[in-house]
Amino acid sequence: QVQLVESGGGVVQAGGSLRLSCAASGRSFSNNAMGWFRQAPGKEREFVAAISWSFGSTKYADSMKGRFTISRDNAKNTVYLQMNSLKPEDTAVYYCAVRTMGSYPSTATREYRYWGQGTQVTVSS
Repeated sequence: QVQLVESGGGVVQAGGSLRLSCAASGRSFSNNAMGWFRQAPGKEREFVAAISWSFGSTKYADSMKGRFTISRDNAKNTVYLQMNSLKPEDTAVYYCAVRTMGSYPSTATREYRYWGQGTQVTVSS
């Protein structure tokens, strides 16, 4: 059974940084992609970043480019999201997810099959 456990969320002031972690277990992810998404109150879930587990290729939402970095540690089966220069509008619950239909780091929420429970990120002004 696939399990995704996010951690690292919290409260930070605008301009600060946080690093989120997603520990994955339950299957081999070598031919999969891992993604980070977020959902703010009253808004739809949106794509943040994704990475090919095997190849390391990445994609980012335009508003996160240059501020967020996604990476993975294959040995630990863990994906990270380093978030810098945080803004109040980054406040949301952040989720990690697994795309099992290949290793392409898709931006499409519907292509991700397994999801974690989420971790809250709050950026104060």
